[in-house]
Amino acid sequence: MVRIFDIVEAPDQGLNQMVYRVPSTGSGDFRIGSQVVVRESQAAVFFRDGKALDVFGPGRHTITTANIPLLVNLLGLAFRGQTPFKAEVYFVNMRDFIDMKWGTPEPITLRDKELGYARVRANGRYSMAIEEPQMFVAKIVGTQGLYTTNQIEDYLRSIIISRLTDMLGELGASLFDLPAMFDELSAGIKAKVIEDFAQLGIQLKQMFLASVSPTEETQKAIDERAAMGAIGDMQKYLQYQAAKSMREAAGQGGGGEAGSAAGTGVGLGAGFGLGAGMAGMIGQAMSGTFQGGGGQAQAPAGGGAVVVPEVMNLAEAAAYLRVSADDIQALITSGEVKAKKIGSEYRVSKKALDAFLSD
Repeated sequence: MVRIFDIVEAPDQGLNQMVYRVPSTGSGDFRIGSQVVVRESQAAVFFRDGKALDVFGPGRHTITTANIPLLVNLLGLAFRGQTPFKAEVYFVNMRDFIDMKWGTPEPITLRDKELGYARVRANGRYSMAIEEPQMFVAKIVGTQGLYTTNQIEDYLRSIIISRLTDMLGELGASLFDLPAMFDELSAGIKAKVIEDFAQLGIQLKQMFLASVSPTEETQKAIDERAAMGAIGDMQKYLQYQAAKSMREAAGQGGGGEAGSAAGTGVGLGAGFGLGAGMAGMIGQAMSGTFQGGGGQAQAPAGGGAVVVPEVMNLAEAAAYLRVSADDIQALITSGEVKAKKIGSEYRVSKKALDAFLSD
């Protein structure tokens, strides 16, 4: 059934509705003499066969062959003012859209000079106005096939995110530097996007970057880095802990308790992810503590002399020779270093170690 529109208008176009389509689906049937009512802050664009044609500004208009010349040239004069011609009318909202939001639907992965790589999310706001309604309908409706507000907003958002990603990649700044650069970043995004919007018939008025936040994984890496920074010099920290563990072991006079104390030191190293390599680190830490193969060593400032135990467990023997506990175990197994096995633990005398060194 032919639907003839004698009055064409969009009385219910909302403040935030960019485009109102008449009819809502399919093509409308219009004829010469029909009335087109365009309200303030509206423009009516006739659209047919993928092309944005004649445009009406605010006011009441009667369709004549004079004010729809593009449609007349396209269709010819066969309808003689009586036969309806098919077209669509898009009422374009010409008001300023002042609270448009944008944000990254997926995290952006960036190369970061502090963290290596960082995944971030960003969001902000912008304001705009449709400046060229015919161009807007031609590019958005005709080329992209979009006319609902949500569809158009998604398309514009994709342009902003693309330009933001490109700019952050070129900038090469660390995530930690970005909070101090929001004004510059906002201006940079606007400079990159303004031309893209102009090609769609849109005037971009303001652009704001509201936040750049790390993803949960990146935030975890930042927290770990902050914890390391709070500790300070990790090498000195490990040296301090190793020396403290050795003093405790020496103070308990060797034996099982000494083995337990040294085990505590090894456990501390494991807590930092050092595992079995802690014994070697203890040896390095003690490189400035033990002097030669003598029976005493200089203690850290503020402490007394440290006595090297005459009987040592594997960790203490490893620290004394500045090797790993596995190396001491191998020497015992090969018979190069004599040791006693008590239960499941080995005990090595200082004399046996000195004899091995003197060979």
